[in-house]
Amino acid sequence: MMKQRTIAAPVKTVGIGLHSGRKVTIVIKPAPINSGVQFVRIDTPEQSVVPATALAVCDTRLASVIQKDGVRVSTVEHLLSACAGLGLDNLLIELDGEEVPIMDGSAASFLFLIESAGIAEQEAPRQFVVIKKAVEVREGDKLARLEPFFGFKLDFTIDFKHPAVDKTGQRFIVDFAEHAYRSEIGRARTFGFAHEVEALREMGLARGGSLDNAIVLDEHRILNNEELRYEDEFVRHKILDAIGDLYLIGHPIVGAYIAEKSGHALNNALLRKLLDDPSTYEISSFAENKAPAAYSQENQPLFF
Repeated sequence: MMKQRTIAAPVKTVGIGLHSGRKVTIVIKPAPINSGVQFVRIDTPEQSVVPATALAVCDTRLASVIQKDGVRVSTVEHLLSACAGLGLDNLLIELDGEEVPIMDGSAASFLFLIESAGIAEQEAPRQFVVIKKAVEVREGDKLARLEPFFGFKLDFTIDFKHPAVDKTGQRFIVDFAEHAYRSEIGRARTFGFAHEVEALREMGLARGGSLDNAIVLDEHRILNNEELRYEDEFVRHKILDAIGDLYLIGHPIVGAYIAEKSGHALNNALLRKLLDDPSTYEISSFAENKAPAAYSQENQPLFF
């Protein structure tokens, strides 16, 4: 039977919140079986616990934000994406501020941190959300869809009218039976447009954004001195975000995700629609030799 996993030992780092610009200390700790991923705001009087669940999402305008009893944790998607990529089921994540630090704008720092502490198997079967019927949400020309597939595959299309983006691929398909999260997705950085960054700063947001933690574009070109990590880094980052957003379902997904111009809001709407109809999915466990290749312990491409 495939088993649940947690981090083997606590690990700590300090970073800057993308929107707040404030320094945040984060400690990632082991957690018991069946507890899921939970954030703890140690800067609040009650040391409030905020579970990382789809129904806890309260804001999706600029990032995925979760809350419980008015206590918020924002910009959770990159860290949750790393957790999905490393196959972690149970974690306690302590923060002394509202926002998960942006690090370098990708999931790479979180991957390195967690792997430096090690990963421990736990004595309980790992549970998967197996998609049984297609579920889809649309908003204008935007689409997000989950459909049955014995594995985990994402197909994402973006449509940015910009010379730098036009030169790179605007569609990427990743099947984790064949591709590795770390090498194909984990290093893709967040991106934004200079005029939008200025507007956000006037609103008191994006205070921590810089060329060190994002790809920034003006009207014609990329402003960063360093080259893109992938020629299609933009769409790969959208997949990184989607993996983090989808992990808010509480378990790894066995299915295919198709998106056109989707973002945090549509991804969350998709999960809520899925949860609203129990006939669209089931919770299952797998023996090692019966698991989808994307998740099998023998081949484990997600973890390379």
